[in-house]
Amino acid sequence: MKYADTIKEMHQFVDNNVVPGVTYGIIDQSAIMSDYFGNQELVPQKLSLKPQEFYDLASLTKVIGTTNLILKLLAANQLSLDDSISQYLPEWQSPQVTIRHLLTHTSDIVGYIPNRNSLPKDQLIPALLSLKSGPDLGKVVHYQDYNFIFLGWIASQILGKPVQQLISEDVLKPLEMTNATFHPKHIEDVVPTAELPNGGLLRGTVHDPKTRILGADCGAAGLFSPLQDLLHFSRWLLGQISYPDFLPSEWLDQLFIDQTPGHLKNRSFGWILRSYQNHPYILHTGYTGTLVVIDRISQQALVFLTNRVHPDASNKQFLPYRSNLIRTFIREANQ
Repeated sequence: MKYADTIKEMHQFVDNNVVPGVTYGIIDQSAIMSDYFGNQELVPQKLSLKPQEFYDLASLTKVIGTTNLILKLLAANQLSLDDSISQYLPEWQSPQVTIRHLLTHTSDIVGYIPNRNSLPKDQLIPALLSLKSGPDLGKVVHYQDYNFIFLGWIASQILGKPVQQLISEDVLKPLEMTNATFHPKHIEDVVPTAELPNGGLLRGTVHDPKTRILGADCGAAGLFSPLQDLLHFSRWLLGQISYPDFLPSEWLDQLFIDQTPGHLKNRSFGWILRSYQNHPYILHTGYTGTLVVIDRISQQALVFLTNRVHPDASNKQFLPYRSNLIRTFIREANQ
């Protein structure tokens, strides 16, 4: 079997107690294979994983939702890559930061917000806008949620609605991601994330604290989805499904090209950009344990869903396992 090593490694996540359970899908040209195994939760009781459960996608929201929303604005000439973000967010005091900087995580936003994760929304928004850009603007990729929070606010300024509403109406609906949502209806179908200090579980409420505060005005996290919507989305990125009215194909092509101002070679619009045997592929991760890898040249994709922060958010062994999984998948995808 072509993906024997990749599948074996995904089972090791569960067998070695790195995560409670795994749901995955692999696209191999026109074929799709998927499976799920392990548990959805370990505390307060062990519950087996079920098919088609929803996962907190965390930062996959950035590339599924906000990136595509911004690309649509760019394609419609309602926004330009070289626009200063101060044009849309006048309270922001570093006008040299552009849309391209935000999209490629090269804005070098610096500064400290005391008690950031416990501020009310009406204090967190001005605190974020009071941050500044540092000396590495355009020179270094520094992955920060702030970039996509600001992009979400910019989309809202242009289109007049909260970013999560815009993503639901202008991205998820036209891409026919019919189950993905910011508000899961059936909490029992959602894989829980962290255990709360009071003993409860986060289930159907976003794990990221900034997103909990900002609610509908956060474009950095917040989406929940089952596997099938992410496989559908991946097939669109592979070019197997076409939505020409959603985004012209030349903009889709731009996702597989280095878009950093200094040609740093490791960031596209939103996505991490890597290469294997001289061809590009893209990937993105979510803090909760989610991962999407897209190799358009070989027509392969991996969607890997798990709950890394359950029951213990500190989970140090997860990252090396995930890095190894990505390497193994890309190697097998190109055999």
